[in-house]
Amino acid sequence: MNFSFRQFIFAAVATFTIAVPAVANDMTDEAIAERIKPVGSLYLEGEAPAVEVAASPRNGEAVYNSFCASCHTPGVMGAPKKDDADDWSARIAQGKDVLADHAINGFNAMPAKGACMDCSDEEIVAAINYMIAGL
Repeated sequence: MNFSFRQFIFAAVATFTIAVPAVANDMTDEAIAERIKPVGSLYLEGEAPAVEVAASPRNGEAVYNSFCASCHTPGVMGAPKKDDADDWSARIAQGKDVLADHAINGFNAMPAKGACMDCSDEEIVAAINYMIAGL
């Protein structure tokens, strides 16, 4: 009985030692401001909504590293691996237009635009060109 009470006390002390600093970090002014910031904007009828414009288009390498590499580096669910001629040969034979269409609109396990919903079609094509550049 005494042994299990010691275990309980040890577990309680360990829990509070770990949990209290984590809660304290969540209570900083910056953390609170981040949690309560607006998630959207309201526009009244007749007002033009502000349009966010990207500073410049991302290059193929940047798009690949941010969105494509997680599947195309290890070949997840049949995704052709970057710079692997065997994986890409049949796909390239279909033509770049088919490659672009599949990448932009999705195909089999690949989501449309590789789940990069703010990527332009040109950025997706640049990512394809980056993946097959060495072939």
